[in-house]
Amino acid sequence: MPVPSTSDPSATRPDTAEDRVTVAVITRDRCASLVRTLDALTALPERPTVIVVDNSTGDASLHAVRRHPGAPRLLRPRANTGALGRNLAVDRADTPYVAFSDDDSWWEPGALSRAADLLDAHPRLGLVVARTLVGPDGTEDPLNSVLAASPLPPDPDLPGRPVLGFLACACVVRKDAFRAAGGFHPLLFFGGEETLLAYDLAAEGWGVAYDPSLTARHHPAPTGRRGRSPRLWRNEVLTLWLRRPLSAALAASARLAVAAATGRPGAAPALRELLARLPAALARRRRLPPAVERAARLLDADRAARARREGPA
Repeated sequence: MPVPSTSDPSATRPDTAEDRVTVAVITRDRCASLVRTLDALTALPERPTVIVVDNSTGDASLHAVRRHPGAPRLLRPRANTGALGRNLAVDRADTPYVAFSDDDSWWEPGALSRAADLLDAHPRLGLVVARTLVGPDGTEDPLNSVLAASPLPPDPDLPGRPVLGFLACACVVRKDAFRAAGGFHPLLFFGGEETLLAYDLAAEGWGVAYDPSLTARHHPAPTGRRGRSPRLWRNEVLTLWLRRPLSAALAASARLAVAAATGRPGAAPALRELLARLPAALARRRRLPPAVERAARLLDADRAARARREGPA
């Protein structure tokens, strides 16, 4: 596996997180939630630059961003860019690191400084994942325990636990690593797009690690957006077609086809969208390096074991 070239980060390290971390926020038609997020980010002691990528269909969010006292930078694409809006924000960021937030999430005070310190201290660290607390009560996101129990072996070059998954609204990336990996993949658009980026970072020799000393806050709406579950299902299978062995991709596609034939909710649209994107996935297919594939298989086995312990949903 190739290892990125590095230099001593202390030679050029800025003194504050404000100089090291930009926060990228993607939003679509959730003005009130966006303003709450901007208020929380503006109140952070790190005072990071905030870039908002507005995928909205109306002008309410546009006006809210322009009037906000935190003076966030605004990008407004001509069409909905989904997760690719984060790619646009990273391209515009002037800092070496970029933290991601959605329009319903933000960072705890001190978390961005801590993340920048970790990235400074670990030159091979491409992406660091935070602990996520959900809602006003600060409930632990179930993914926290999954990441904390990652079966991947410890890596002396990385803090925390090595992982190949994360929540996009709870991570900080090294801009150079993100660009080397190609950012979020255009074929997935939105929903479950994180695994493919983790694979691609690892394939380029960068580390992905979970460190619970960082905390992100997530206040999702009580009901999700329509169509999100089919997209998650579609993208899970597309990720296999893009990077994993054909046997795994074929088996997952067959399971989806059976689910669609038996009327499982969300399966039929997921299958239609998968088939529509499959030619493009095959054209962009690139197998993972052997070491990364072994890590992915270890995680697959761990996920299957957890599913057996927990029983049917």
